[in-house]
Formats: sequence, structure tokens, C-alpha cells
Amino acid sequence: MSVSRRGLLIAGGTAGLAAAGAAPAAPHDAGRPGVRTGFDRLVADGYAVLAGQRVGVVTNPTGVTAGVRHVVDVMHADDRVDLAAVFGPEHGFRGTAQAGGSEGRYDDPATGLPVYDTYLKSGQALADVFTASGVDTVVFDIQDVGARFYTYIWTLYDCMVAAALAGKRFVVLDRPNPVTGRAALGPVLDKAYATFVGREPIAQAHGMTVAELARLFRGEFLTRPVDLAVVRMSGWRRTDFFDATGLPWVPPSPNMPTPDTALVYAGTCLFEGTNLSEGRGTTRPFELLGAEGVDRRWAEAANALELPGVRFREAYFTPTFSKFQGRTAGGVQLHVHDRAAYDPVRTGIGLLVTAKRAWSGFAWRPDHWIDKLTGSARVRTLIDAGAGTEDVVAAWEADLAAFRAMRRAYLLYR
Repeated sequence: MSVSRRGLLIAGGTAGLAAAGAAPAAPHDAGRPGVRTGFDRLVADGYAVLAGQRVGVVTNPTGVTAGVRHVVDVMHADDRVDLAAVFGPEHGFRGTAQAGGSEGRYDDPATGLPVYDTYLKSGQALADVFTASGVDTVVFDIQDVGARFYTYIWTLYDCMVAAALAGKRFVVLDRPNPVTGRAALGPVLDKAYATFVGREPIAQAHGMTVAELARLFRGEFLTRPVDLAVVRMSGWRRTDFFDATGLPWVPPSPNMPTPDTALVYAGTCLFEGTNLSEGRGTTRPFELLGAEGVDRRWAEAANALELPGVRFREAYFTPTFSKFQGRTAGGVQLHVHDRAAYDPVRTGIGLLVTAKRAWSGFAWRPDHWIDKLTGSARVRTLIDAGAGTEDVVAAWEADLAAFRAMRRAYLLYR
């Protein structure tokens, strides 16, 4: 192990974890090529970072090995680790709940382990859950998708705060950012708009892994220090999209079925803040957008922007649930043809601007949810004032530059 410039442990200093691609194949998935996740490297090192600790794991269905065995099942069957509890986030540990739901407190039928619900718990209430579980160390292993408003990174944040309050160690097992870690994009949250879809001022597309975010949270935002260790990946490069990793994709939530969904999500999730469908209830959530009464004019206007890396097809769809359930909506389908050039946040803004101009029925959600998603009222008020895509994007560039500079100190990969 090594100690970083911020004083936190980074597992990976031993011979078995030293170089990218050098970790021996873990016994549960021998021979699988590609990226080795934090969990793979934890096992390859004999769970050294967890030695002598009663362990609880914050995870969901994405916490799997390359052979798609769940990490909880693997750890429960391994005498080298004392696994005592599981903590489930939004959608639950086994993933049975839809958006805005969780599984509650129960005993896992497969392992007999107690499963505690973390969803919508924070601060002392969540610290009390960790205390009641009797664990010494809380481990986090969940696949993120790279967007500020995807709630698992704030589960990470809240669990770090709670671990500090409860006096627990905290270990993050890293996984790839599926849309690369090349750059941070989009507006930075104004703390006045902090919610569970954005606790702290980071960019809308943060361009970081969960271990890097944990380091940033500890170094910049936590008021009480937490005993943090991160177990980094090997073989992952910042330019890698998910299909380059050799890892299996498990939907992190019911409406994130493929890596293609994650690619567009940081921009098109903004339509949750409008009266248009963001494609929930279809086989292409966040790639299909629309509403009753929208016609070809929206796709034409969006294509006229000539946004890099993406084209828009006039599309019609009938959602099976959520907005316009059982009714035909007209709109667009995004087709990303150049992932390297594509900017999801700029694209999302362009789609909002053109939707408002092409469809007279366009409206923001009455609760101004768009402000929570973008991190301030600025995007909404600029679009309402008639600003174009580039004017809106220019409004956040200074804040974004400051975030990018802060972010550099916490990056673990090239």
C-alpha cells in the first residue's frame, strides 16, 4: 500500500497490484482478459486491506466479477474475509425496485446476510445504520455512469460522511467510468441547489471513477475526515469506453440497460425536468425523447445545429410507463456516430433549446426540477430568455475550468 499526497491509503503498492495489467488472475475468474476491477485486485491480494475487519458492503447488481458472480456471494464463500452485512442503495441490493424506490431491511435469501437500506438516509441516521450493523469497515462497490445526477455517487458521499461519524473505515473498490474519464463537461453545481442528485459542486459529467470521486470528496468537501482506502483498477485508460474493458455490463438501474444509454444520459436526463418524455417505458430510455404533438420539425432543428458526433432521427414511440404511458409520442432518437467527438451535455442543451423553439407545448416541470439537474437556475433562465446552445454552454465555462483544475489532483489513471 502507498500513502497519497492527501494522506489516504491506495491499495496497489504490493507486488501483486503494482502495474497496470500485472495483477494475477483472481481465482474466481481465472484467465479473463481486460480490465481488472478493484474487486479483482482485492481478491488477488488476499483481501489484505480488509484483514481483521468485520466488513459491510454497499453494492447493487453491478457488483459482479468478470464471470458475473456477485461480489457478495464471492466474499461470503471465502474464509479470508469476514463479511457481516450488506447495504442497499436506490433500486436495492438485488435491484428489484424502480426509480425512487429501494428494498428495505431484510435478510438475503442466498447468503443469510442482513441487508440494510441506505436510500434517502444520510448523516447521523445513516451512521446509526452502520453502527447497528456491527461492521468495522464499509466497502463500496457500485458501477457509476459518469453523471452528477446519478444517485450512486451521492450514496458514496453520504456513506463516507456516515462512516466518519460512526468511526468506520471506508474502502472503495474502483470500476470504470463507462463513458471515459477524458474530461469534465457541463455546468458545476451551485451549493444552493444541493439535493440527492447533486450534493457538492462537481461538473454535470465529472469524467472520474468512483475511487477518484471518493478522493475528491475527502480532500475537498468532507468536514470530518474519514479513514479512506481505495483499491484501484489495472488495465483501464482514461480514453476507454466500456466496451474496451472486457467487463460485463450489468444495468446499474432499470432505465440504464446498455452502455449506449450511459453515453447519452448526462445530457438527455435533463428532459426529466420538462414535460417531454425522456424515453422511460421504452427499450431506448434517454435515447428516445418526445411528447404528444411533436413532429419532424424538432429533428430538423436539432440536426441543423450540427452538433459533433451525433445525428437525430424523427421518431415515434408509445411508453409502457412514465410520461405518455400508452400514448404515442413524437420526437427524436439520438444516433451517436462518433463517440470521441460527442459531447452529451452540449447535446442535451441543444435539444432543450430546439425543443422549446419547435414545439409550442414545451414546458419545464412546475417544481423546476431542471434547476436541480443542471445545478442552478442559469440554464433554465437563459433558454427562457432565448439564448442559443453556444450561449448557454459559454455561461458555465469559467466554473468548469475551475473544477477541472481541482479535479486533476485526484485522478488515478492516465
